Amino acid sequence: MLKKKLATCLQQAVIKAQQEGSLVTVTLPEVVIEHPQNPEHGDFASGLPLKLARAMKMPPLAIAEKIAEHISPPAEIDKFFIASPGFINFTLRDDWLAKQIESILAAGESYGDFALGKGNRVQLEFVSVNPTGPLHVGHGRGAVLGSTLANVLAAAGYSVEKEYYLNDIGSQIDAFNRSLYARYQQCLGREISMPPDGYRGSYMIDLAKEIIREQGDRFSLSCKEKKLHYMSGLGEGESSLRAEEEASSELGKIGLEKIISSIKQDLKLINVEFDIWFSEKSLYHNKQYYRAMELLQKGAYVTKKDNAIWFESSALGEDKDNVLVRSDGSPTYFASDIAYHYNKFLERKFDTVIDIWGADHQGHVPRMKAAIKALGKDPQQLKIIICQLVTLRRGEEIIRVSKRSGDIVTLRELVDEVGPDACRFFFLSRSADSQMDFDIELAKKQSADNPVYYIQYAHARIASILRLAKQREIDYSQGDVSLLTTTPELTLIRRLILLPEIIEEVVNTLQPHHLPYYAQDLATVFHSFYKQCRVVSQDEALTKARLKLVRATQIVLAKTLHLMCMAAPERM
Repeated sequence: MLKKKLATCLQQAVIKAQQEGSLVTVTLPEVVIEHPQNPEHGDFASGLPLKLARAMKMPPLAIAEKIAEHISPPAEIDKFFIASPGFINFTLRDDWLAKQIESILAAGESYGDFALGKGNRVQLEFVSVNPTGPLHVGHGRGAVLGSTLANVLAAAGYSVEKEYYLNDIGSQIDAFNRSLYARYQQCLGREISMPPDGYRGSYMIDLAKEIIREQGDRFSLSCKEKKLHYMSGLGEGESSLRAEEEASSELGKIGLEKIISSIKQDLKLINVEFDIWFSEKSLYHNKQYYRAMELLQKGAYVTKKDNAIWFESSALGEDKDNVLVRSDGSPTYFASDIAYHYNKFLERKFDTVIDIWGADHQGHVPRMKAAIKALGKDPQQLKIIICQLVTLRRGEEIIRVSKRSGDIVTLRELVDEVGPDACRFFFLSRSADSQMDFDIELAKKQSADNPVYYIQYAHARIASILRLAKQREIDYSQGDVSLLTTTPELTLIRRLILLPEIIEEVVNTLQPHHLPYYAQDLATVFHSFYKQCRVVSQDEALTKARLKLVRATQIVLAKTLHLMCMAAPERM
């Protein structure tokens, strides 16, 4: 990365100035290299003199001048200069910029990939919604964030495994089973009330009707009672209770499979697929839960009080201790999460684990970090991203979402209305820790107002230019890129070579929203270039050079879209 070269260059210049005595010896801060917003300020800039001013007790401009005396810039740099109030700015050589077109064309689809991760194993767990109903729009945001992050990490040389954690036991599943049982009986004409903690969405009625179409009334209370009474000889009241429990359990298993299948289908609509679907139930069947609890006990992190078993997370810096096993003997979700991360780190031995959680899990982060430390692992190996809420709008109108009340806008409904690419782009357009407004009307627009349309139209326009070149049998493979010297051409190249830097930024910050910003900026610069520079013209040499530039732009724009799991259309 050129930024790293420049940072090293400045560090060496400061050290030389200190050695000769023109600058006092102080500890050097991190050298940050940025891109100035104003093109007149060059391609790169550093405010290092401003950071050193207090320690060196010198004006920033004076420090910059002393540093500049010892700068030996990399070969890619044309010039460097000092700017008020204390910046050192660098400008790239035009001929070096033009040559980057050849590098992009040679790399093709792999342009931007690099070996930062060195094959380190990363497990990325996201969505992981209780399989008790369809995905809503908030779940879609986490799904898009996770799948994009997985793509970027893979491009940066990490070995990535995507996982969905199925909460397939516990009180939520019990409530789901009882809700489905009630809806099933109601659909068969029997008067039965929904449980107080039941799932009341209309999807439960649809699910019950679907099972009736496939299975008939074999789970009806009368059928179950007769079967149990005949087989066991139980009394009427006892057989009725047993029949309800058995029917609820059997219906729940069928319903759970259907919901999981539906979730997979919904995710596929937005181009999200998982490598592993991990069952919470397996943590108990395969003994990870018991091994994890034993490890905590050996570390003296577990205590018993109020007839419950507690994790002494306060000993690890947490504000309070947390219950692992309730007084009735049932494990908490926190205990299951500890067992799950025991499996991730100590059994499957991932180098890094990234969890993407919803906004309601914010308070769970510190205690999970404490648990990782108690398991003997570095808490820094666990990265937790909190995905904030999504507000759906139609222009000024806010659309409310409520899973339990039945007033639910599902992810599938949103995809059906605006399409998968608009869903993905808009979900990615804000950082995960920011609440976002999703304007459905804007996402549907077929105009430059819609950033998705604007970006994809740039790719389609490029494809059209290249088709024209093919029709005219223009072989531009030997085009001379040194002819690309105008401001629109060089500005476009400057944007193209940012892709590796954007990928590294996403990896370091775990914030994929940099990708849609980059895609939109690149599309804007390309559209501007297209208006100012005729690509296929009477000038044969320039035509071939510009066709190389256009093809390089197609590679970079398509790569950016594919990292976001979006289509790069040939026609629009």
